[in-house]
Amino acid sequence: MRVLLQLGFLVLFVGIGSAEISHTTLRNITTINKNGPYLGIIVPNAFEMAPLLLSESFVADPKFPYLDFSGRRFRIGRVGNEKVIVVMTGLSMLNAGIATELLLSLFKVKGVLHHGIAGNANPDLQIGDVTIPRFWAHTGLWSWQRYGEGPNDELPLESNGDYTRKIGYLRFADYNNDTKASNSSDNLLNNVWYQPEEIFPVDGTPEVRQHAFWVPVDENYFATAERVKDIQLGRCVNTTCLPRRPVVARVESGISANVFVDNRAYREFLRSKFNATAIDMESAAVALVCHQQKIPFIAFRSLSDLAGGSSSVSNEADVFSSLAAQNAVDVLIGFIALLSS
Repeated sequence: MRVLLQLGFLVLFVGIGSAEISHTTLRNITTINKNGPYLGIIVPNAFEMAPLLLSESFVADPKFPYLDFSGRRFRIGRVGNEKVIVVMTGLSMLNAGIATELLLSLFKVKGVLHHGIAGNANPDLQIGDVTIPRFWAHTGLWSWQRYGEGPNDELPLESNGDYTRKIGYLRFADYNNDTKASNSSDNLLNNVWYQPEEIFPVDGTPEVRQHAFWVPVDENYFATAERVKDIQLGRCVNTTCLPRRPVVARVESGISANVFVDNRAYREFLRSKFNATAIDMESAAVALVCHQQKIPFIAFRSLSDLAGGSSSVSNEADVFSSLAAQNAVDVLIGFIALLSS
């Protein structure tokens, strides 16, 4: 019923615009949903999706191998014994959120699995390791404080509940180049305060906001993910090999923002402030949409580099991105097999 109501709204909304949904597309969506429910698989880009589509585990639906809608291609098929719909988001939180909302609005989806590569903020882990965070946060929503004000000064609109100082802040002066022995000069950029997202859950009151910063993955999915730790992951790209064989690690937190982090100072800040391991540009958006729609969610992010460098492995992402993408898919396929068992 939820899917039908959302689809009806979508038809009305799109019909008002410049292009209505064709009767053929509506009929195909209805037919696809009759064969559901599906696991939704969401992936950021083509090179991260290719290892899945080329694997022996993925079998496209013979009648409806895909459906194109609103700039997205929804690929219908099976992975093992599970019916799946695979969609590529494109780069960034915006694209990830749009693709996830379309997936959940158009199709009968029982859970969402997200996979891809990520930067690493945890020096205890290695390139090629596949991380499974328990919580995700969007760290790109800020209240930027004016120069001269500090932690004891209320933020603009804070009294209205629009912004908060509960999560914490980044003080730019702490990272001045001449900062030594905790003696730092002022910086005109001052402080940025991290903010939670406004969310509107499907079971909440419309237009009455709630807030979320740390979004948990599904508890059952996270417990099941403990059993993929013995999967044998790839170690080498041609003749270039990692120091050890990669592992699967359930970790506490991953973070996302519209920022490609290749800066050691900021990586170390994210690690110390948020206990972050995986750093990417999409996962938190997928998590937030699933959280609002009350759909089970989990993400598998394989580490492609130590964000900002200082790794013992040279070249990092340039060499090992393909290996990291394959490792994430191997864990995804293993996880799906566990769901079916």
